[in-house]
Amino acid sequence: MSQTVSEKSASPRSGQRKNSLLVFLVLLVIVAGGSYYWYFHHAIWSESTDDAYISGNLVQITPETAGTVTSIAADDGDFVQKGQPMISFDQSDALLAQENAEAGLAQTVRQVRTLFNNVDQAQAVTAERKIALQKAKADVARRKDMVKAGGLSQEELIHAQDVVSTAEKALAAAQQQLKSQQALVNNTTVTTHPLVKSAISKLRQAYLEKQRTVMVAPVSGYVARRNVQVGQRVTPGATLMAVVPLEQVWVDANFKETQLTKMRIGQPATVTADLYGDKVEYHGKVESLGIGTGSAFSLLPAQNATGNWIKVVQRLPVRIQLDAEELKKHPLRIGLSMIVDVDLHNTDGALLAETAPHQARYQTDVYEQQLAGVDAIIKKIIADNDTQSSSSHMKG
Repeated sequence: MSQTVSEKSASPRSGQRKNSLLVFLVLLVIVAGGSYYWYFHHAIWSESTDDAYISGNLVQITPETAGTVTSIAADDGDFVQKGQPMISFDQSDALLAQENAEAGLAQTVRQVRTLFNNVDQAQAVTAERKIALQKAKADVARRKDMVKAGGLSQEELIHAQDVVSTAEKALAAAQQQLKSQQALVNNTTVTTHPLVKSAISKLRQAYLEKQRTVMVAPVSGYVARRNVQVGQRVTPGATLMAVVPLEQVWVDANFKETQLTKMRIGQPATVTADLYGDKVEYHGKVESLGIGTGSAFSLLPAQNATGNWIKVVQRLPVRIQLDAEELKKHPLRIGLSMIVDVDLHNTDGALLAETAPHQARYQTDVYEQQLAGVDAIIKKIIADNDTQSSSSHMKG
C-alpha cells in the first residue's frame, strides 16, 4: 500500500522535470537560433567601434596685415554670419596710405595728360617746320629764276639755299622730337598708360590694406578659440580665433585594420553620440577610407625596419558623412565621442575614390568684394584730373 502511494507521488515530479527540461531545450534552441541568425546576418556583416570622434572645419581667422586691435565683435560660442565684421584694427595708418595713393594717382594722371599734350605740341611744331621748309624751297626756286634773268646776285641765291638747309634740319629735329613724345604714349590712353596703371595698382593696394583692417567671418558658424584682446598688436598669420560651421561636421571613426576587409565607400552607417545616448541615432555613409594610419603620419613614425618595435593592430580613420537634417535636429560639437556601426552587406563600393571632385569642397566668396568700392574712387580721380578726352592717341 505504501509503495503504491510513493509511486503516485513520484509520477507528478517526473512530469514536472520533463516539462522543465522541454522548456529549457526550447529556450536553448531559440537562443541558439537567434545567435546563429545574429552572427550570420549581422555580426559578420557589420563592424563597429567606439574609437570615433566628431571632426569639422576649423576656419582660422588670421590677419593679412599688421595692426592694433580696437574692436572685437564676437566671442566664444557666438554665432556669426558670413561676411560679418569680427575684429577691427586701428585704421589711421591705412587711411594715410590710401590718401597718399589717391594723391599719387591724381598727380600721375596730370603728368600723363602732359605727355599727350606734348605730342600735340610736337605735331604742331613739325607741321610748322614743314611749312617753313616748303616756303624756303619755293623762295630758292624763285631766286634761281631771278638769277637767270640777271635780276639777283648769286650770293642771295646761296643765302636762300642756306635757309632751306636750316629748315630741313629744323624739320628733322622736330620729327625726332615728335617720335620721342609719341613713344611715351603710343597705343595707350590716359587710363591705360603704364604710369597711370602703376598708380592705380598702388591705390588698389592701399585700399585693400584699409579693407583688411576689418576682419570678417569667411563662413557662417560658431566662434571658438578666441585668443585676442583689445589693444593687442597682431602680425599677419597669427591665429586670433576660429569659426566652426557645425552643419558641415563628420565622424572620423578609427577602425582596426582587421575590421576593414569588407568595408567599402558608400556603405550605410549608424552613429550614436555619448551626448544624446542611444535614443538618438544618426544615419550616414562611408565617405572615404583613410590613406594611412595615425602612426604613419606622426612626427616620429614607427621604425618598423629596425626590429626594435612591438607589433600592434593599427587603426585607420574612416570618414562617415552624416545626414544634414538629423544634424539640424540634434547638433554635434567638434571632438565629441561617437559609436559607429557600419553595415557591410553591400560590398560593391570602391576602396579608394576613383574620380576627382568636380567642384571645391569648401569655399568662400567674402574676399571677392574687398575691392568693390575702389573702382568708383579711381574713376572720379581720373575724371577730375584729366581735363581732356582720354581717347586713344597716336595709335600705330
